[in-house]
Amino acid sequence: MFSVVIPLYNKAPYIEKAIRSVAAQTCRDFELIIIDDGSTDDSFAIAEKLLGAQTPPLGGWGAIQQQNAGVSTARNNGVKLTKYDYIAFLDADDWWAATYLEEMKNLIGQ
Repeated sequence: MFSVVIPLYNKAPYIEKAIRSVAAQTCRDFELIIIDDGSTDDSFAIAEKLLGAQTPPLGGWGAIQQQNAGVSTARNNGVKLTKYDYIAFLDADDWWAATYLEEMKNLIGQ
């Protein structure tokens, strides 16, 4: 149902909280795609390690790297990889309540 895209650039102190908030969603019908935009800190390593330790959602998850091209390019490249009809963006230094996707699903009427 949902493709969650997180563009990531030098957010090592925050990315774990963002990923954990997505992993804790009550609606499990989603995929998570993290697009690292050429981070120079250990953001990508933290994301990969955390994804490897979590139970994936129905759609799975993945993290890829690209050369630094800006957040818009990272979002667009993430969208190109999605497989679901609804795309939800989450910034790497933000987080969702556990019911966020469930509430979005109810609002959409699915």
